[in-house]
Amino acid sequence: MKTFVWFDLGYTLLYLNRENAYRQALSEAGIELSLDRIDRGFHFADKLFMREYPGLFGVEEPGVYMPWFIGRMNYELGIHLDINKIMSRWIEIRNTQPRQWEAYSYCRPVLSELKDAGYKLGVISNWDNSARKLIDDFGLTQFFDTIVISSEVGVSKPSPEIFDIAFEESGSSPADGLYVGDNYYDDAVGSRSVGMDCCIINRFGNFGVEELKGCGIIPDIRGVKSFLEWMK
Repeated sequence: MKTFVWFDLGYTLLYLNRENAYRQALSEAGIELSLDRIDRGFHFADKLFMREYPGLFGVEEPGVYMPWFIGRMNYELGIHLDINKIMSRWIEIRNTQPRQWEAYSYCRPVLSELKDAGYKLGVISNWDNSARKLIDDFGLTQFFDTIVISSEVGVSKPSPEIFDIAFEESGSSPADGLYVGDNYYDDAVGSRSVGMDCCIINRFGNFGVEELKGCGIIPDIRGVKSFLEWMK
């Protein structure tokens, strides 16, 4: 029986304010696309880069790969624009936003429900030194028994070491836990390497992760409790 649920941060508990800004930048360039289509475009590029370039998001500054990322997304969307111009305008618009990251609206209720059901909760995330402040700003710190951030411990997923640190700090074992994250190649590969079960967040069915076999997939963390019940 599982007693501990571990979470990733990005696109598991938090998401970037990026699609509306990109839609505005495209509109200014004379291209009108629905927000849903742009959302799927970002999702496609996210999953492509996770699969083809494992670890890139966690070790490189966005400026290193972003032109490449935007170019691949635009190709998927059927857009032919100057990448540097559209990217620069997109960044300008995003910089006017009060926050770059937001917590999903259902995040606090789901975490509260899991705590009330008796589960211990934790975070294992590849993130810079802004992680704890973000978690605290969104009122999430209260829900977590253990928080392990790659920038603080010097190792990152999928290395078994970061999971071992989490187990040591929490006094739990791999068999006790379920890991929930959106990046198969960091999250499932890493957690499975230490013998911990994992389920993957994918908001669009199997779109973008068609290659995954034998892995539990849920659309968002609202499915975690049912997944835990199914595992019993």
